[in-house]
Amino acid sequence: MIVDCGIYRDGQRTDGPADFSDALAEARARGGFVWIGLHEPSEQEFELVTQEFGLHPLAVEDALTAHQRPKLEVYDDSLFLVLKPVVYEQESDRVSSGEVMVFLGDSFVVTVRHGEGSPLKAVRQRLEREPEMLHKGPTAVLYAIADDVVDHYLDVATELQTDLEELEAEVFSPDRGGSRNTASRIYTFKRQVLEFRRATGPLALPLTRLAGFGQSGLSVPFVNEKARPFFRDVNDHLTRVNESVEGLDRLVSDVLSAHLAQMSVRQNDDMRKISSWAAMAAVPTMIAGIYGMNFDHMPELHWMWGYPGVIALMAALEVVLYRQFKKQGWL
Repeated sequence: MIVDCGIYRDGQRTDGPADFSDALAEARARGGFVWIGLHEPSEQEFELVTQEFGLHPLAVEDALTAHQRPKLEVYDDSLFLVLKPVVYEQESDRVSSGEVMVFLGDSFVVTVRHGEGSPLKAVRQRLEREPEMLHKGPTAVLYAIADDVVDHYLDVATELQTDLEELEAEVFSPDRGGSRNTASRIYTFKRQVLEFRRATGPLALPLTRLAGFGQSGLSVPFVNEKARPFFRDVNDHLTRVNESVEGLDRLVSDVLSAHLAQMSVRQNDDMRKISSWAAMAAVPTMIAGIYGMNFDHMPELHWMWGYPGVIALMAALEVVLYRQFKKQGWL
């Protein structure tokens, strides 16, 4: 359950008790903070953490059940932030999302991670190499996690843009524009963009509040005021991501419309070709049908050149029809 438990004081990680309850007491006594990382804890496993840190039961319920949308909740003793890290799977060209819940207090940070994507080990290691940032306390951890998640958003947006360009090339290619799998690929891509939007869109409001732009500029409890510029930077990056997502969504809709229009045009072309060949087949069939009737008195019935004359007439009419349809672009 517990991935890591560290005590931080004056921008440095210090040795301390292995038990996180004792670690919290030591961090408070020395003016530091403790950062506990958990991965998919059960209700029984998380109960001890809840009691020790006095976490709000509603936030605890959200952290255990997961499947939350990004949000920021302020309680009496802690701050609760939900993030949805997104990972682009190169093998399948798909977007998958996890969840990271952050409980922030005056002297503690508790992170709860669901899913395999975006582990926080690299974030912790990077922070431990930046004492000046760690010196800002628990706010530094909150910023580092948010910054890491949003930076991955930028990478995923770039990968999706590349996939969209490949789709555009396929749709407008003369050879593959009518592929039966193209519509399925476009629809699948649109689902990936929707999954991405669910992670990035709702996060705008929490980051706006952390940056100090929301609620008439009121500060958010447990967040260092000096950290506002850092959250503004993260918010700017998220704005870029959301603009990219909006552009991707519009473009993929346009690509789908273009593909359907191309399919409709090709179907019309096919119908004109079929109609042209059917008309060319109908003329000799009509003439042969007339001369196949069992009547004694018919024009040129007993004429010696009647058979070759009818064949020549059929051939001449076929040539005339073919040239006419070719001139009109039907064949």
